[in-house]
Amino acid sequence: MTLELVSNLPKNENDLLTFGLDELAKLGAKRILSQALILETEQYIESLKSEIDSKGHRLVVKNGKGKTRKITVGSGTIDIKAPRINDKRPGEKFESKILPPYLRRSPNVESILPLLYLKGLSGNAFYESLKSLLGEDIGGLSSSAISILKKQWEKEFRDWKKRDILEDFVYLWCDGVHFKVRLGDDKKASLLVVIGVNSKGEKKLLAAEGGHRESKESWKEVFSDLESRGLNSPLMIIGDGALGLWSCVREMELFKDSKEQRCWVHKMVNVLNCLPKRLQSQAKSLLHEMMKAPSRAEANRQLGLFRAAFNDKYEKAYECLNKDWTALTNFFDFPAAQWVVLRTTNPIESAFATVKQRTVNMKGAGNVGMAEALAFKLLKECEKKWRPIKGHREIKNQLEGALYKDGILIEKKVNQEGVA
Repeated sequence: MTLELVSNLPKNENDLLTFGLDELAKLGAKRILSQALILETEQYIESLKSEIDSKGHRLVVKNGKGKTRKITVGSGTIDIKAPRINDKRPGEKFESKILPPYLRRSPNVESILPLLYLKGLSGNAFYESLKSLLGEDIGGLSSSAISILKKQWEKEFRDWKKRDILEDFVYLWCDGVHFKVRLGDDKKASLLVVIGVNSKGEKKLLAAEGGHRESKESWKEVFSDLESRGLNSPLMIIGDGALGLWSCVREMELFKDSKEQRCWVHKMVNVLNCLPKRLQSQAKSLLHEMMKAPSRAEANRQLGLFRAAFNDKYEKAYECLNKDWTALTNFFDFPAAQWVVLRTTNPIESAFATVKQRTVNMKGAGNVGMAEALAFKLLKECEKKWRPIKGHREIKNQLEGALYKDGILIEKKVNQEGVA
């Protein structure tokens, strides 16, 4: 196999000793790519050697080399002349799978753009930032490419919102996340985010919709859309104290059998805000004891201690806690191994920290539409790293109607149809 496609290579292997690490990496990439292109064309021609015309001449033959192309790969930008093939068969044309026409950068380099942009790098800073890594000619990795990417993300988001929901979901985390936008009358965007847990225990993004201040109407639009695309009734919904969410949940037939679980983190903040700072440490300890209690009875006992300590002078703090007590302790009716993920909306809060950081770096999203698409891309990136929830092996029993008390299985129902 020849390396005739590679130009400006050292004639003496000892000359490689004068190369720096980056130059060696580019040289290696150039050699490997050239060899692969030659092998690809030779295999293509060999596989069609039986194709001949009426005079016995081959219909598929070599046809020299193409013009020099600059290709940006992980080690930098290299010059390549790809071999050409003359395919005389009617309607047939050779097209390299390794180096398709008009390709200027590898898919891995292509992924740098959304990654850097989503992590906070301004589109205007792309050229200078990447030039030092990939060379002067960075194969189209410019700020203008970001504008194209944004449009692609918005289209991906629109298509994603139309997909059918083909999985069953046992839990839904629901929360409204707010951040600034630069354009439009409303300078604060409210994104209504829904993350579900499927029957395998996997967390999946279900919605990231722009809404009006987490109103009941906005949540109803989100849930109605999800229901129309196949969302089933979950076993439980986890959210903060937003009245719009719960008003919507209680009105929808879809959720008539779903339990409500309040987020303990949000509730703790609200309760502590009703107390003077000198008492917050003591109250916080009691709240943690309630949340992490091994049984509902023990949680109730801790609630009694809280009432005895604060109700006389700080009645609002106790009322804030007690009014949602049932919804705060519904997790006791589910497997203990799952409690850590059922007590809070942390899956949304932690994932959305990246979205908020991105909008801070860019001084807000451009508009609500872009905020939705940006949130979608960021959360889908997060989704790739989400692990199944703890205790996911219990989900099979739960879907079959198993009952739990204080996290322990007390009754495993048998499928009556199976018995019959």
